[in-house]
Amino acid sequence: MTMNYPTTIDENAPVIADHTIRIAAPLERIRRLHTEIGSWPDWQPDIAEARLDGPIAPGTTFHWTTAGLSVDSTLYAVDARHRILWGGPAHGITGVHEWTFTEDGDVVVVRTRESWSGAPVDADRDNLAAALDSSLSGWLNALKKAAD
Repeated sequence: MTMNYPTTIDENAPVIADHTIRIAAPLERIRRLHTEIGSWPDWQPDIAEARLDGPIAPGTTFHWTTAGLSVDSTLYAVDARHRILWGGPAHGITGVHEWTFTEDGDVVVVRTRESWSGAPVDADRDNLAAALDSSLSGWLNALKKAAD
């Protein structure tokens, strides 16, 4: 059975966050930190627990807890070295989260984009947009600190 997964974030969602950071570390180290989902709590202080239910491949699910919320996500697209896209519904919000990794000389440009839609977002757009921005900034900074 073939699933029709999103191929990018929802560009029409009411909340979209887009953040980039430059990390002076090898691409493989950054990718390993990012794709070893079960190890996220070791370096990402906002994540209390994380568990991957199979390989890093489209259709695999993972479960994680952040900000006191339990989230079940599905991997939608995986380019082994350069991109990962996941998402799913959580607490009334449909999120789609994309990460890209681009080498630029001695640094890796890590970009993360995430879209949120759903009734909770419609009801409290500004506060949820600020929360998502803060979350992604924190995640990038934690990744940089772990990779350095």
